[in-house]
Amino acid sequence: MRGFLAIAAVLLCSACTVGPDFHKPDPQVPAGYADRARAHAAEGASVVDDADPDPRWWRRFNDAQLDSLIDRAIAGNLDLQQAVQRIAASRAQARAAGAAALPQLNANGSYTYQQLGAKGMLESRGVPQKLDRLGAPGSPLDSVAPGAGAAASAAGKSLIDKIEDPVSLYQIGFDASWELDLFGRVRRTVEAANAQTESAIEARNDALVSLEAEVAQTYAQLRGAQLLARIAGDQIREDQEVLDLTRSRQRAGLASQTDVERAQAQLGASRSQLPLYEQQTATALNGLALLIGAPPGTLDAELSTPGAVPPVPPAVPVGLPSSLARRRPDIRRAEADLHAATAQVGASIAQLFPDLSLTGSIGLRATEASYLTRWASHFYSIGPQVSLPIFQGGALRAQIAMARADQAAAVLAYRQTVLSALHDVDNALVRYRTDQARRDTLSTVLDANRRAFELARDGYVNGLNSFIDVLDTERQLSNSRIQMADATVRVTTDLVALYKALGGGWQADSGAGAVSSR
Repeated sequence: MRGFLAIAAVLLCSACTVGPDFHKPDPQVPAGYADRARAHAAEGASVVDDADPDPRWWRRFNDAQLDSLIDRAIAGNLDLQQAVQRIAASRAQARAAGAAALPQLNANGSYTYQQLGAKGMLESRGVPQKLDRLGAPGSPLDSVAPGAGAAASAAGKSLIDKIEDPVSLYQIGFDASWELDLFGRVRRTVEAANAQTESAIEARNDALVSLEAEVAQTYAQLRGAQLLARIAGDQIREDQEVLDLTRSRQRAGLASQTDVERAQAQLGASRSQLPLYEQQTATALNGLALLIGAPPGTLDAELSTPGAVPPVPPAVPVGLPSSLARRRPDIRRAEADLHAATAQVGASIAQLFPDLSLTGSIGLRATEASYLTRWASHFYSIGPQVSLPIFQGGALRAQIAMARADQAAAVLAYRQTVLSALHDVDNALVRYRTDQARRDTLSTVLDANRRAFELARDGYVNGLNSFIDVLDTERQLSNSRIQMADATVRVTTDLVALYKALGGGWQADSGAGAVSSR
């Protein structure tokens, strides 16, 4: 027994782990982002630099309301909580996989009432006939003692009759087994399970980054809708002033009824825009409530007062492409998936090798329950068990081929994820730069249209311009205001998209249970 345990210890010490070992991939990235080589934004615009991005990027907007909404979303968003539960499930799965490397011990007990069928087996072997011959006169046993043969024959037949009776069998005990994992099948399975847990963690981090960005973008859209509603209100007041002026001039004989109708139509057109902006405001409010895990209407009182669209900071650090892989959760998740796929190759290869287990059992067995307390009823067994695959119709080789194909696909998925991340960042940089340029141009156009409207209105009052000039310049001014408001929101949401593309936000999650796998 001691020698057997010593051999098992030696086998454990000499165990190997078959299959490829995982090595972190080296992402092929350029030295800098493509858009950084293009012309910078105009003087005074928000620019980007190569410093590392701020993990709490939303604080750079200097909007306390936005900070509060993101904190509440991290704490209350139901999608994020589901991702956390998936991490818990994955960790439990990893623990279950690791348990296979430990000895397994089970207690058992049984009671059976059984007919053994021993009499039939004895009769088939001719035992009763032999007993008859043994009890016949002249039996060899009679030479030992008179009548001994007959007595022995009678005793044998009585025993056969008793064997025929059903019996009760009581048994209690313990079974134990321990797979020695000489070739690393269990170790590779545990490695894959741990990598899958890392993947679940990064999926949660990716969901967190998306959540923070969605809250910030929805908040900017809310403030943009409120800004458009205010612009519409200002436009309605201006249209009302123009209508009043036109009616006054019409009564004085200086304007036609046609001018009055045109002014009335312009006022109606401006009023028709207000419900649209109210709809956008309500939709954004409900969207924010959903993101923080609250019912519709929860934020109406808190956010109904219009506020400014969060302004962009003067400088935006974006870092270098070489650091993108450690920041973007989707890249880190793809790396964890590759790790899991690599470990599964080893687990599949290990199935080609023998499985060696130690098995044993000990317990008590008796036909009467009272005898279970007696040591004389005990039994035990211990020994090795070897299982060697000989022929499975090519199933094991097919599983290895499948695992290798999954690993190759994971490599390609990792490369695709890195490539997509680079495109995400560069596209976000382009949008942020060009939308700033568009906003600056629209600002100049807005100033020009404002002056043109004032000149047309004053000229109309003084009889120098027609009413058509007033309406035309007023429409252009209204369009410029709307375009400028839209451009302001776009620049802010572009910056949020850039922060999301850079993968920031999950590192700073300390108040709501940060999760990191590295």
